[in-house]
Formats: sequence, structure tokens, C-alpha cells
Amino acid sequence: MNGYDRLYVLFVYYFNIERDYFECHEVMEELWLEEGRNTLYQGLLQVAVGLYHYRNGNTGGAVKLLTAALEKLEPQPPVVLGIDLEALREESRIYLNKLGRLPEEPFAFYDLTIQVVDPLLVERVEELRLHPPAAHEE
Repeated sequence: MNGYDRLYVLFVYYFNIERDYFECHEVMEELWLEEGRNTLYQGLLQVAVGLYHYRNGNTGGAVKLLTAALEKLEPQPPVVLGIDLEALREESRIYLNKLGRLPEEPFAFYDLTIQVVDPLLVERVEELRLHPPAAHEE
């Protein structure tokens, strides 16, 4: 896909459209390994896995993964790879804070959304929404 690695576009699609955090992990791990273990990709992957854990009742795993994700995402630019990373960092911080207060203030799982700011990436994700890939199609 022009401008963006297909695995990255798949990641955004699975994260924002399908809300399939397991598939997010699958495609981003492959990209992370291909791209020399880029910490930006790893941080994005860890946000998805943190949400996956909380959705499945593993609060400890969610806290661990979101904490690790923020450590990797904090040094990154506010806008990178066609997304508003600062917005995702802020939403992840809020989620992590809520998880820390979970015993006193329980809350239901909710999805996060990656704010896509590049029209090209919006277009590529929309193409996948209109023509969904088979699970983990490269």
C-alpha cells in the first residue's frame, strides 16, 4: 500500500475498525520484527495487548502492558506515521490511571481509537473496511 507498510495499515484497521486486539498483536509483531524491533511499533503493539488483557479480565496484564507501552511511546513525536500519537498516549494514561483505581472505582472495558491524521492512511484503512481482509492476511 502506497506510503505505509501493509502490516501497519492492517494494525490500524484491526485496532480502530474491528477492535480485534489479538490480530493487532499478530500483524504488528510481524512488522516489529521486520523493521528491526522499532520501539514505536512495540509501544503500539503493547497498547493493543493491554486492551486485550483488560477485555479478558487480566487487569494485572493490562497495567503491565500499558505501562510498558507508555515508556516506549513517551519519547516519540506527537504526530508520527500518520497518527496523533499524543492523543493515544493521553488516552492510554487515562486508562492506566483508571486501572490503578479499579478496586475503588470499577469501570467497564472500553476501546481506544487511534486518531488518524494523514488522509492517505485514512484512505488505506477505509479500503480495508470496505474489503475486509481474511484474518492475518499479508
